[in-house]
Amino acid sequence: MVKKEAELYPMKTLVVGLGNPILGDDGVGWKVAEEVKKQLSTDSHVDVECLSLGGISLMEHLIGYPKAILVDAFALDEPIGSILILKLDDLPNYSAYHTTCPHDTSLQNAIALGKTMGAKLPDDVMVVGIATTRVHEFSESLSSPVADAVPLAAKFVLELLEEDVKT
Repeated sequence: MVKKEAELYPMKTLVVGLGNPILGDDGVGWKVAEEVKKQLSTDSHVDVECLSLGGISLMEHLIGYPKAILVDAFALDEPIGSILILKLDDLPNYSAYHTTCPHDTSLQNAIALGKTMGAKLPDDVMVVGIATTRVHEFSESLSSPVADAVPLAAKFVLELLEEDVKT
């Protein structure tokens, strides 16, 4: 029996918290993803993962999903704890922390490569970035402004997910 594409690729959205939970504010993506997961119902159309990957490795986790939402720490010229929501295509094609890696390529390039190789990858990738500069100190805790941004960033992710249900 041949499976239909809808069976092979369920209409789910993937939420990925990116970062490293032992590098201070770099772990904010994980904290937001954990908060989102707590608030989702068990029969949700959403899968939630926490990863420390970029580029091609991150792209491989997106295979089969029509939509993805990435949450990560960003180096921004904004106050620490500010939240930015963009489409991946609207970001410059260079490092936004974990969307790329110096030994790899940007996530935008990795997705384009994957699509040329026939991988079923999302056309719609949203990025929720939380402004910080403290990503290289060993610590399992977030700075106060970044920790304060977690509930609001989770709310924004949940609102993006609600938009999926309405469309």
